[in-house]
This record gives sequence, C-alpha cells and structure tokens, in this order.
Amino acid sequence: MADENNTVSDLSDLKDIAADAPAADAVETPAAPLREQELDAQGRAYATGRRKDAVARVWLKPGTGKVTVNGKDQEIYFARPTLRLVINQPFDITEREGQYDVVATVKGGGLSGQAGAVKHGISQALTKYEPALRGTVKAAGFLTRDSRVVERKKYGRAKARRSFQFSKR
Repeated sequence: MADENNTVSDLSDLKDIAADAPAADAVETPAAPLREQELDAQGRAYATGRRKDAVARVWLKPGTGKVTVNGKDQEIYFARPTLRLVINQPFDITEREGQYDVVATVKGGGLSGQAGAVKHGISQALTKYEPALRGTVKAAGFLTRDSRVVERKKYGRAKARRSFQFSKR
C-alpha cells in the first residue's frame, strides 16, 4: 500500500502530490542576522586600515564631511587629487558624501599606501556605523586588505629581480 502512494505513473499523479505538499515560499526561512552597530563612548565607529607598509587608525562620526589626517586637512596632507579621490571612494559608492567626519592617524609607507590604508579604514568604520552598507562596500572590494607589498631584494641581484649589468670583457 505504501508503494502505491509513493509511485507516480503519469503527470496527473505528480500534480496531485505537489498540491498536497506545502508551498516552498509559504515556509519562512530566517534571514541572515544583520550585524550590530559598533560605536565607542563618544558615538564614533573605529577601524584599522592597512595597505603596503601603512597603517591607518580611523574614527568616523556624523558630521559635515570633514576629513582630518594626522591633524591636517585632507587637501593639505594628500595634495594630489588622485589620493583624495581614493579616500572618498567609500563615501561615493555608498552615496554618503558630506555626511560623516573622519579623523585618521596614519603611520608608515608612502602617501599612496597611506591613502589606501585610510580608504580601507573608512570602509571598515562605515560598515561598523551602518551595517546595512556592508554589502555595497564589500561588493566594491573595499573591505579586503590589498596584500600586495614590495618584494624583498635578493642577494646576487641589483634589485628584487633585476640582475647586475652583464659585461663580456
């Protein structure tokens, strides 16, 4: 008897079985839990960003869009417009220009690495302040630390890979 209920001889039997089963969309599946907002006592989000040898400590709070790096305005510290463009990328992609003040301290590396570190830190802090933005920032690839670093110099070489000039005589 049990085999008769489970066997399907034609499509009409399959339709009857499908009608008896509960609909898949009617069953509620729990959504992935949204991350919690992480703020300090002053209401700021803190994150660390890294790029090459540079390490940036970044604090983010609601404000007018002022970015301060090592006590200086971003226009003074990062004089090149391309570096300022790199820093503002997380705000551009999340459409939050002029809504947050950023205070960052950066150590190590050069200006390009420092700008990348500040960008990484802003992205991390932005997702801690507004967890709903995590998907947007992650899709842009801003939460991943760029692990490319300068290759070390090898012995018997002029630089990391370049050999000394060959002299036949």
